[in-house]
Parts: sequence; structure tokens; C-alpha cells
Amino acid sequence: MPFIPHTPEEVRQMLDAIGVDSIGTLFDEVPDDLVYRPDPSRQRPGKSEMEVTAMMEARARRDAGGVCFIGAGAYDHFVPAAVQRIASRGEFYTAYTPYQAEASQGTLQLLYEFQSMMAALMAMDYSNASLYDGASGLAEAVLMAVRANRKSRSKRILMPSTLHPAWRKTVHTIVSNQGVELVELPIGEDGKIDQGALKAHQGKDVAALAIPQPNFFGLLEEVDALTDWAHAQGALVIGAVNPLSCALLSPPGEWGEQGADIACGEGQPLGIPLSSGGPYFGFLCCRNKLVRQMPGRIIGRTLDLEGNTGFTLTLQAREQHIRRSKATSNICTNQGLMVTAATIYMALEGPEGLERKALACHQNTRMLVETLCAIDGVEPLFPSQGFHECVLRLPVPAGELLDALGSHGILGGLDLARDYPELGDALLVCATERRTEEEMREYGDKLARLIQIRTSAGCRLRPDKL
Repeated sequence: MPFIPHTPEEVRQMLDAIGVDSIGTLFDEVPDDLVYRPDPSRQRPGKSEMEVTAMMEARARRDAGGVCFIGAGAYDHFVPAAVQRIASRGEFYTAYTPYQAEASQGTLQLLYEFQSMMAALMAMDYSNASLYDGASGLAEAVLMAVRANRKSRSKRILMPSTLHPAWRKTVHTIVSNQGVELVELPIGEDGKIDQGALKAHQGKDVAALAIPQPNFFGLLEEVDALTDWAHAQGALVIGAVNPLSCALLSPPGEWGEQGADIACGEGQPLGIPLSSGGPYFGFLCCRNKLVRQMPGRIIGRTLDLEGNTGFTLTLQAREQHIRRSKATSNICTNQGLMVTAATIYMALEGPEGLERKALACHQNTRMLVETLCAIDGVEPLFPSQGFHECVLRLPVPAGELLDALGSHGILGGLDLARDYPELGDALLVCATERRTEEEMREYGDKLARLIQIRTSAGCRLRPDKL
């Protein structure tokens, strides 16, 4: 059925029927200071379709090309062509929210398979399907832990500084007005959670401890010791993980003696390409005892009256969709197309394929670090080995180097000065399975040349002079 907008006459008739002067009157309960009133003087003139198309193409070209050594939560992995080919089929590409099980069996089965794969990858009992992104997934995990930990009345969450800074900001935005207290744990000299700082919370009322693995610097946290410490305090454990790393490292469900209680993260490494920052999707897994506190959708498998397998939404109260103020969470629109791509990707790769890819990432990062640290003045900032990222100390400002490298087609990493100024001239680099020895050598050669020019000239670099 096509959508036909109402004419002004029809709108007038409806308003007259209910005795209202204007549509705006229907929203008079909104406080006046929250009402948006556009300033005509600040509105830009409109553009034609041709102009908008040209603008978007120019913006896309800025993201195209360039050899990517940036990680920091979005990774340049190889995605088999079959993933996009299958996910682009109309049955998946245009599928709507599967409220009606009788009309959505294909979509429901795919989501069920996704849940099964993620639960296995995380060594957890249940998975949802899914959340907006890793940052909002962590925020939902925090709220879920506060609801589920009946022993705690503090709503206090220990949030390490080694977690992704953008994720921490998102969590604060979502939970700060809900009475949740986020307590920052400082970074130790080794680039990991400062376990000495945990002594201040020994015996205190803590609802949960969030543990990144790997952390934002690519380092591997002492997850077993941290998990056991949290459980000894009566706190739940939230594992914020890179899903690809779980093909190689111990998954959250196996941390410590009892395992983490909740696992969450960003699903982008599972078959989602870099695309100007999204869309991506978040995942959330948990133990059986917490499943009724899980937000988002859960798909269940059952048998119909004739003994045939069927799939349907399960553990979904009306509050999730209608009585929103009483809902477990208002995030119920899953990133269906992204989850579809991730499910196809995991099915194609299988456990062995994911493990090989994770190993290749780790090996390439070691090679990259060796190549770059052969340059005078470049060295690892932290002594520990990581997964597929590393922080390097530089003899010159990282921002200048990145600008110059970018003008020559090399996306050299992430300058940490904005989020971690205490680290000095530090650069976060990453190498996925896509990076080649030739690309790493070229990066090393250009970086060495730039550092030489910068240190000898003693002034800012001019990219065009490289």
C-alpha cells in the first residue's frame, strides 16, 4: 500500500473533530525550553539533487584508498564477496522487524543462528540479536548488571581507563541520569588496569567491574585475576571484547573460576567493512541466570503442533514495545542487516578460519612493530605483547606525522594526544590480516624520512615536501 500524505483540508478536519487548533497543540506537554525553533538566519540554502550527489561522492572519495594502519575499534579486515552478495538479497536486505513469526521464519532462523554462534564464541549461555554498536552495548551491559546484582545497592560500576574512550563517554551519557555511578580505574605503568587501585574498593559495595580484552591499547588484561577479584567482592563482571580475538584468546565465559557474567562488544570485525564509521552493531551475551534482564531481542526455537521446527521472539514482554517506561530496555531495533552479514561471515569462516585470521592479525602487528621500531626514536610505549594493536612512543608529535603520511596514502594510526595526553607523543597502530610486508616497509620508509626531516628542521612538517 503506498503512503499518501494528508491534505491540509484533511488535517483541518481531523483537528476540528478532536477540538484542537493545531498539530503543535498535541505536543504542548513538552517544556518550552526543549522545543526546537530553527533560526532562519543560520539555515543554508538548499541544494539540487546533482549538487548533493557530487558532495556525497567527494566525501566518499576522502575515505577511499589509503593503506589503513588504524584500529581503535574499527578494523580493516577482508570480507569475502559472498557476504555482501547474500546479505543483499531482497529477503534479507528489505526484511522488517520479525514481529509476525508466521511471516518471518527466514529472518528469525538467521537471528537464531547468529545468537548460537555468538554464545559459542563468547562461551556464554545466551546472546541477544542485537544492539546499535559496541558503545551502546556496553552501556546496556552496565544497566543490566545494575538490575541483576540484587546484592548491590550502590549502582557503582568500576570503569577502567583502558576501555575505549568513546565507549566510556557513551556509557556516561546513557547511564549518568539513571543514578549509576561510574568509577574510573587508572592506567598502570604497563598500560593495563592498575590492580593496585582496586584495593580502594576492597570490601566495598560494587555492582560490576568492566574488563576490556584486549584493552584500547591492544594489550591483554589479567582477566582471570580481575574476574576472581570482582566475584569475591560480590560484583558482576562485564567483559568488553573484540569478538575476533575470542577465536584465539580465552572467551569471557572462561575467565577466572566462574567466568564473566556478561559479554559485550562491537561486531564490526565480523564481516562488516569500514564505511565512514558505520553502520555497525553491538552484541550482548550473558549467563543463564541473567537472561531475563537482557535487553533487545532474543530468538527462540520450538516445535509446532505438527512437530516442525519454528522460530519466534521469546522472553519479550509487551513492555519492550508498548509500555516503554517499564521496559528492560528501549533498544529493540536490532541492526538486522549487519547481523545478517556477520552470520554469513562466521558461517563462511568457521572456527578454524576465525582463528587463522586472528593469528594473521597478531603476526602482522608484530612485524609492523618490528619494522617501525627499527627507526631511531620509535619504541613501544608498553612492554607487554598485545593482540593486533600497539602503542608506539615517537620523537615528534604524532599528529604532524599522521597528516603528512595521509597526504601520501598511508593512514598511519591514531594520535592518542586528545584522549591520553599523559602518554606524550604516542601513536596507536594496528595491522590486520590485509596488511602486506611491502605496505609495512613503505610505511616504515616514509615514517623514517618524516622523523628525520622533522628533527633536523625543528619545525612543523610540510606534507607536500616528503
